[in-house]
Amino acid sequence: MKTPPELEVYNLTKRFGSLVALDQVSMKVRPGTIHALLGENGAGKSTLVKCVMGFYHPDHGDVMIGKQARQIDNPRDAHHFGVGMVYQHFTSVPAMTVAENLVLARNESQHLINWAQEREQLAAFMDTSPFQIPLDVPVAQLAAGQKQKLEILKQIYLKSTVLILDEPTSVLTPNEADEVLGLLREEVTAGKLSILLITHKFREVSAFTDEVTVLRKGKWAGSGLVADLSVAEMSAMMLGESKERKEVAKEGDPTQLPMLAVQGLGADKDNGLPAIANLSLTVHRGEIVGIAGVSGNGQKEFVEVLAGQRSPTAGTITVNGEPYRATRAEMTRHRIFALPEEPLKNACVPHMSVAENMALRTFDRPPQAKWSIWLIWSAIRHMATGLIASFKVKTPSPDTPIENLSGGNVQRAVLARELSEEGIQLLIAANPCFGLDFAAVDDIHSQIVAARNRGVAVLLVSEDLDELLVLSDRLIVMSEGKFVYESAIADADLATIGPAMAGH
Repeated sequence: MKTPPELEVYNLTKRFGSLVALDQVSMKVRPGTIHALLGENGAGKSTLVKCVMGFYHPDHGDVMIGKQARQIDNPRDAHHFGVGMVYQHFTSVPAMTVAENLVLARNESQHLINWAQEREQLAAFMDTSPFQIPLDVPVAQLAAGQKQKLEILKQIYLKSTVLILDEPTSVLTPNEADEVLGLLREEVTAGKLSILLITHKFREVSAFTDEVTVLRKGKWAGSGLVADLSVAEMSAMMLGESKERKEVAKEGDPTQLPMLAVQGLGADKDNGLPAIANLSLTVHRGEIVGIAGVSGNGQKEFVEVLAGQRSPTAGTITVNGEPYRATRAEMTRHRIFALPEEPLKNACVPHMSVAENMALRTFDRPPQAKWSIWLIWSAIRHMATGLIASFKVKTPSPDTPIENLSGGNVQRAVLARELSEEGIQLLIAANPCFGLDFAAVDDIHSQIVAARNRGVAVLLVSEDLDELLVLSDRLIVMSEGKFVYESAIADADLATIGPAMAGH
């Protein structure tokens, strides 16, 4: 039996332009252990493992495997040293069988495959594997738990003895997650594998891992034996002992006039599993309600329901006391504006120009249209030119396809469209400052607070807890599709928020 090598990163630094994504981070995964890697979104976890796998080349520091510094230029080099990675998204070919996907994973350029020999070898492999999956079933017919098991099996089949698992339970039910991690735990205890587990769930860390390393804002924030650390201590490493709250110019208190009311809301993920369940909240005029949570806990689906991009499976939504089904006509009548995450995908038509995308709310109204059918292109370009200047959108011209802009400038263009109209009553914003520089963030924060001060009801969904603590009047934590914590911002308790975000 081959013993897993020790995996260590030493003083790893990685820059992207002026952004320091990793700043002298060190970590050691001892053979035959499960090592958890914790941190908020943007803490540097993905950058670290991409350096290990050869997707990125570190600017400084070493990746050491088997106590020797290794040159890893691509994932094939990492595989050569026994390191494999299971990604968040499934990589198997749905129309092919489990057996075909396992053979395909070897990436060998064979002209002919001896299937009798392959099946004999695969049957022998399955006899000793931690998971049992029928070899002849197309992947498309497998449940999510079986698909995730296949992704892990592919790495074991490739003889990887150090596995990097990136949120491996995000698509699984709690029972499926416990089964997968429990069976892997047995393999690790037997000395067959080492695992670096990227997760946000303290419950999984406490139940299945030996050691933990915590990153915060690209830096090492702490590490230790899980048996010696409490959830509160790990949470403090992850979030910081204290958060300095920057003051924003809020005026007046929220009213008691409800603008948005959600009762018992449910919706499914794309794969049919429940994404959110029994969500209820009220957002009042002149109030910012912040929704905190780690990515993948239902926030995306919640916002998509409110923006008309996903159908609910249960519950009711009312706006201004009227039933609301998120149609364009209702959003126009109630003056509702939305800033969904991934704006190029969810809020733009990529091949259309910046000017055309900025006019998506207003193209059928004067002065941009006559009789709701004739478009006045000069008015559309004039409006866009003003918004480009006001919101500092960097684009060669208003006629440039919006897909040619950087991610941050796509975000600015969508913000310009959604925040520039008069008479906004409800603003639904998801990660509105993602990808923006500090000056732009301050500008957007000021505009959101100014809207709140004018009596706009704001639902702000963000993975940046600092942003929510600064802007919100009331904070709600979302975990595993449910609201698990709520308080006025003045009473927000970080010692409780951290574990709640991590599903503990």
